Parts: sequence; C-alpha cells; structure tokens
Amino acid sequence: MIEALYNKGIRELADAAHGAGRLAAPTGSALRDSPMCGDRVRIDVELIDGRIAAIAHEVKGCLLCRASASLLGLHALDRTPAEVERLRAGIAAMLAAGEVFGMSEGAAEIALFAPVHGYRSRHGCVMIPFEALTIALAAG
Repeated sequence: MIEALYNKGIRELADAAHGAGRLAAPTGSALRDSPMCGDRVRIDVELIDGRIAAIAHEVKGCLLCRASASLLGLHALDRTPAEVERLRAGIAAMLAAGEVFGMSEGAAEIALFAPVHGYRSRHGCVMIPFEALTIALAAG
C-alpha cells in the first residue's frame, strides 16, 4: 500500500519541482508550517490583471508536499484566485473521497494523489502548498 501512496507519478512530480525557487518581487508571499509533520512551504506569487503571472515555491517537506507544490507550479499560472480556490476545493474533495470529480486541467496529476485518501494524517502534506498559495493571493 505504501507503494501506491508514493507512486512513480508522485515521485516524478516532486522531482520535477515545477516552479521551485523564489520570485524577485512577488505581489504576495506566504509561509506555512505544519507542526504535525514539519513540512514548511513558502509560496511567492505575482498577480497581474487578477491572474497569476508567476509563481514560485520553496519546500522543506515530504515527497507529498513537494509533489503538491510542483502541481501548483505546473497548473496555477494564468489562473484567477477563484480558479485556484476551485482547484484547492477539488483536491480537498478528492482526498476526502478518493476520486477526482469534475476536474479537467490537472486531473491526471491530481489523480496521482488519490491513494492519499486512505491516509488522513497525510492530507495536510498535500494541502499545505494550497493553503500557502491562498494566503499569498490574499496578500497580493
């Protein structure tokens, strides 16, 4: 079962580290820590005309957290805060139910996290990058 949780797709997504780094002049930035597992995520975002023009992240965390941040680096560009909220809500629902519902863009990568459904203690690892992005967008 642990092989499904840390599947090849999750490992590849984490290794790709889409969006890793920092932005020179973000319009919003947020740092989130998980006291339970020690994951730490900083998200920088640049908003232009209400859309994400640039996103970057620094992650000190587990494979699931790194893969989740990479997912955002891959799919958050050119999205509005409302679209990011729908993406966040979709992944939260998928973690709760174990299935991807009504998602189109990013569905293949989101589906990689379906095995996390059975490990409630790991849900936060997947969600913390989304929480940081939500806070960074509010600050921008």
